[in-house]
Amino acid sequence: MSPSGMGVPLVETAPRRRQASVRLLSEPQVSRLSLYRRQLQALPLDSPPTIHSHTLAALCGTSAAHVRRDLMTIGFAGSPVRGYDVEQLIGAIGRQLDAPEGQRAVLVGVGQLGRALLNYFTTRRPHLRLVAAFDIDPEKTGRVIHGCRVWPLAELGEVVREQGITVGVLTVPAEAAQEVADRMVEAGIAGFLNFAPVPLRLPARTFVEEMDITTSMERAAYFARALVGGGRRKDEQRAG
Repeated sequence: MSPSGMGVPLVETAPRRRQASVRLLSEPQVSRLSLYRRQLQALPLDSPPTIHSHTLAALCGTSAAHVRRDLMTIGFAGSPVRGYDVEQLIGAIGRQLDAPEGQRAVLVGVGQLGRALLNYFTTRRPHLRLVAAFDIDPEKTGRVIHGCRVWPLAELGEVVREQGITVGVLTVPAEAAQEVADRMVEAGIAGFLNFAPVPLRLPARTFVEEMDITTSMERAAYFARALVGGGRRKDEQRAG
């Protein structure tokens, strides 16, 4: 089911990096660095204090060459003998990915998916926090859900501008997504995580990450059928 609950098919579009005038890490590098940090933070407490590139690569499903290049890009060096200091590496990645003072985000659309995201980000992401949510349903506005106050959508611009928020999460039905996104851009939102079942068309100064749940599920289902069916056919051929 789509995030809107309407079963509307999603259109798969690649995430877009804009703002070409600013030198940034590439999207794959940001994704890998985020994964490196997550896997390092998940290491058992009794793990060695250092880790080699090939070990980290195996944990993350990438290559040791990618790991070394990525860490060189952020200016982090390890020892050929001992590898990389785990705690120092976690800190170095954090300095690249996280705003020093933390970063605030808003969520628009407090349905089931919106509530789940509020719960996740308000409890597990100290450097990127959802600090306000918005909805048009008067039964939801004025409430505090998972520690986050829900505001009327009409107050979006005022709240975003007053708090200097630049990141937004969109979990609204398809028919409302573009209009709401336009209002978010006007308020000052520059980075979007879009769960709405439609791609957004926004100005070049924005970044949009399209979260295509329906297409991802369809791909998983297709390849599951192909893999299971292919395995059965091979078994039948061997048995024959």
